[in-house]
Amino acid sequence: MTASLIDQAFKKCKAEGRPALITYTVAGDPTKKKSLDILKAISKNVDIIESGMAFSTPIADGGDIQTSAHRAIQAGINLNETFKIIKKFKKTKYPRPVILMGYWNLILQFNENKFIKMCKKSGVSGLIIVDLPHPENRTFAKKCKKNGIVFVQLLSPTTSKPRMKKIIKDSDTMIYYISQSNTTGGKLKVAPKDILKNYNKIQKLAKGKNCVIGFGITDKNISKFKSANGVVVGSLNSKIITNSIKKKHNPVIKLDRMIKKLKNKII
Repeated sequence: MTASLIDQAFKKCKAEGRPALITYTVAGDPTKKKSLDILKAISKNVDIIESGMAFSTPIADGGDIQTSAHRAIQAGINLNETFKIIKKFKKTKYPRPVILMGYWNLILQFNENKFIKMCKKSGVSGLIIVDLPHPENRTFAKKCKKNGIVFVQLLSPTTSKPRMKKIIKDSDTMIYYISQSNTTGGKLKVAPKDILKNYNKIQKLAKGKNCVIGFGITDKNISKFKSANGVVVGSLNSKIITNSIKKKHNPVIKLDRMIKKLKNKII
């Protein structure tokens, strides 16, 4: 069986002796066109793209990402438009693997079989569904795997070892470790060495799988996580878009500069 585009991206990063840089932006923020322009610009320095499905009540997201989602909804984003943005992005110069991230209610309303079909059609490589935990996600995760889409399981500092073992056993090739128990965008309240201590325990249990760290990763601390398989930066990007709009700057240029800076810190 051919390795997924996500697996290939991790393999390339490992060969280069660095973690994969994974960036999260909300599809359609600040507009549908600018959202695509952002993906085109940052993809030169990014290994995997995480694209958020804008949702009106995002329970796991902090203020920065909520603001992004609100802007995208105001700009007319919906799932069909999100798939259009991804399809266009996949035809650009650096068509990185795309992981869609969002909430189960959106998929249920859209129809889960139709959703998986549209993921395949637009070139989505993976999915993170924040509010569909294990074991409730097993049926949907199997459907994803059957269709060549990596369903990313989530682990957190409060996940017990017996539960962790079950989740890892059922997981596909990628696992997302939430560094701290709060919403996205919160200041990192746990020392990087303690996050890595937990992370290393997961890695021992998840041999052969790619485990990434997210929540609270910024340009100030990303270099501390060089030993991870991958690092996810999200809220920082939303904040840059918001600040660019306030100051009447171009968010595409501002984000492009930040992503270059992040990449240089993990090389």
